[in-house]
Amino acid sequence: MVTFPSEKPAVADSAPLAFSWTRSFALLRLILALLCLVLALPGPGRWIGLWAAFAGYAALLLLWRRMDGRMPGFRLLVDTTFLLLCAALPLPYASAATALFYLFVLLAAALLHPLRDVVTVAALTIGFFQLVRPAEMVAFPPVLLLAGIAVAVMALQKKALQERLAATARQAVLSRSEVEHAREDERQRMAADFHDGPLQSFVGLQMRLEVVRKLLERDPNLAREEIIQLQELLKTQAAELRTFVRSMRPVEVDGAGLVPSLRKLVEGFSKESGILASFVGGNTRVSPDSQTSLEILQVVREALHNVQKHSKASRVTVGVGREGQALELSIEDDGTGFPFSGAYTLEELELLRLGPVSIRRRLRNLGGEMLLDSQPGKGASLKIRVPL
Repeated sequence: MVTFPSEKPAVADSAPLAFSWTRSFALLRLILALLCLVLALPGPGRWIGLWAAFAGYAALLLLWRRMDGRMPGFRLLVDTTFLLLCAALPLPYASAATALFYLFVLLAAALLHPLRDVVTVAALTIGFFQLVRPAEMVAFPPVLLLAGIAVAVMALQKKALQERLAATARQAVLSRSEVEHAREDERQRMAADFHDGPLQSFVGLQMRLEVVRKLLERDPNLAREEIIQLQELLKTQAAELRTFVRSMRPVEVDGAGLVPSLRKLVEGFSKESGILASFVGGNTRVSPDSQTSLEILQVVREALHNVQKHSKASRVTVGVGREGQALELSIEDDGTGFPFSGAYTLEELELLRLGPVSIRRRLRNLGGEMLLDSQPGKGASLKIRVPL
């Protein structure tokens, strides 16, 4: 007995098409069975019983939805068996029915099964026809062969399409994972910045207001002085809150490219912060992909935000250049520097848990390198290298 094994990988690969086409082929199978049954009515009763059994089987597959997508190899085996019976029986309508059966089985094999099943059905049918009905093989072989080749090409195209769909699906999953990872990084950064900035300021403001309330009862003059100081503090906190809100805005790459976007970012930082910021290397030509450009812009923006928030610097310089197949960036300021002293690479900073966490994570995702040189009281410099 010839069998058509259905391996799990093949079924899994054809799953997107199998479930959408199974119902259609179940209906076609029933129509074909009823057609053969009608053609068999004038003939002997045993042939009527044969096609009635096949029609009942086809109706069961169509009506029993739980069978959708199950035992595809068994269905192909039954269809092929009836195809060969139709070719073997000495019936007046056998040639037309065989042609319809052959086309139906080939299409079902191409859309719901791997390529080897298409080749097996075509070879088995041609060989069986050669043995059983050799007189008709003068006209039929070219037709059978061409139909088999056409459906085999269709099966190859289906396989290529499935591979492309699978690759696209994998890429979509990776992209969603990267997006979720980036969102989580942004949430963590925003939470940390809010906790260290506005939230701490509001807590301190609340405590000082409580002090003012008590002073109003004992020393109104001292309370008025405290209120004046609070007004100045509120001005400072309002400026910091505006800076925090600006840091939440998504960065965008200018249409002219990464370097003009970096220049625009530095100029905007200088205007908003009041810190003298200069940009060096405006003639550098680099063209990283859009995602890498966005990450680089975000790294520079976070570095500038840290300068404004922590360093008390009066001047900062951002430089950009290209060395071979790598983009080089530098951010240098004349502020207070980090609490530690010395130069540390990205690996050393991660091991010691020093430096800006978000920048470290972004550079790790980009496959970049970093060197952080801190001189407390004299400033800090951040040198970055990102492969293109």
